[in-house]
Amino acid sequence: MTQYREHRYTSACGRLELFARDYPSNGPPLLLMHGLTRNSGDFEPLAQHLCKDYRLIVPDQRGRGLSQDDPDAANYRPDVYAKDMFALLESLGVETPGLIGTSMGGLLALVMNTMKPGSFPAIVFNDVGPVLDPAGLARIGTYVGGGKSFADWDEAATACAAINGDAFPGFDRADWQAWARRTCRTLPDGRIAFAYDIAIADGFADIGDEPQPDMWPLWEALGTTPVLVLRGALSDLLTPETVAEMKTRHQGPFTHVDVPDRGHAPLLDEPEALNAIRTFLKDRMT
Repeated sequence: MTQYREHRYTSACGRLELFARDYPSNGPPLLLMHGLTRNSGDFEPLAQHLCKDYRLIVPDQRGRGLSQDDPDAANYRPDVYAKDMFALLESLGVETPGLIGTSMGGLLALVMNTMKPGSFPAIVFNDVGPVLDPAGLARIGTYVGGGKSFADWDEAATACAAINGDAFPGFDRADWQAWARRTCRTLPDGRIAFAYDIAIADGFADIGDEPQPDMWPLWEALGTTPVLVLRGALSDLLTPETVAEMKTRHQGPFTHVDVPDRGHAPLLDEPEALNAIRTFLKDRMT
């Protein structure tokens, strides 16, 4: 496994100890941000391909992985996470990283850009956009925050396959075992559970009952920032129609690639995704 330095830093609110992986390199910095129920381990497949050319900064958002849980579940929201990301970058002396955001991580990229416009030379959005398909949101709502634990890693792998199998056709038992190792952790009693605070579900519970906020102004605020939009060809969260409108409403360079045989969200080590990322970043991150 590619080696990284463990970095501990203080949250923007000053109350929590948060964690990030820092993959050392003399190359330009990239901040990689995971989705709702994931953690820094989600980017292990991509990190092994990019770590020689880029300095990769890969955080666990508060309440995930090795970062502390927030005792106030109301703080599990994008604007708070975004402030934590700026605290992380400041703690490392990094000012203008490229951004790669998967699902919720892509929404954080939009929020961060509105907070500090023009600070990011290139942004990759992985299966996320300003409009989220209700079908995908409903599916996520069926499993987030369940709080179930598993007797062993094999049982955890079975659970991961049950949740994500439709989005990753062709995955075998070894793939799901690796998935479980990236997304779960061992509890003090020896059982296995997903590596996030189940309270993150509190802010997600009513999302299907209210109209989605209008995020197009955040998208348009990107201005001329170069963007790459990766979409799982089987995605139930990001539709082709939304991608088309993202292109129409973007003023700068826009690249879009569909990743075959992937739903929400590609792991980014797929050949189509990896080639697109490398090509996109090559001339924009120096």
